[in-house]
Amino acid sequence: MAAAKSLTPAELQTVLAYTATQPYAQRNRAMLMMTVAAGLRVSEVAGLTLGDVLDNKGAVRSEVFLAAHRVKHQHARTIYINSRLQAELADYIETRTNKSPELPLFPSHRGPRRHFSPNTLAQHFYWVYKRAGVSNASSHSGRKTFLTSLASQGVSVFVLAALAGHKSIATTQRYVTVNDDVKRRAVELV
Repeated sequence: MAAAKSLTPAELQTVLAYTATQPYAQRNRAMLMMTVAAGLRVSEVAGLTLGDVLDNKGAVRSEVFLAAHRVKHQHARTIYINSRLQAELADYIETRTNKSPELPLFPSHRGPRRHFSPNTLAQHFYWVYKRAGVSNASSHSGRKTFLTSLASQGVSVFVLAALAGHKSIATTQRYVTVNDDVKRRAVELV
């Protein structure tokens, strides 16, 4: 199986435009943005609850702690939510009628109390990318886009590894795509 691709800005806009035309548009956009803007794994997105992201006043947190039992390889980590993603999530959550903390942040079409399974959400992303016309994208593409975007802006691989929840920077390096624009900017530094 080929490695997931990192999305270009144009491809991301294509996917977001497609998502806007589909049922559950705000939910699906917010799920996608959790991978692209915060680097979450699909399994982490699937398992989020409203209580994970909302504070006791109902505002979207800037940091979400994921305990070890909820994360791949049992490595607890903190997810950092930037202000744009906080606004995106707040807009989406505002559409929800029941905001009980134990409810899934992203319920499946089977009802407000039903989480996506990680496998079902991975398939969901696969079909969104395919139907939007973005080839070679997978459920890992959002996460790869997150890490590649930060790397292209000069963020240290050590910071990237911490944000991704990787124990080894070698793992993180496999997520970073070096493209021609990055190389052009690099030589301009000399």
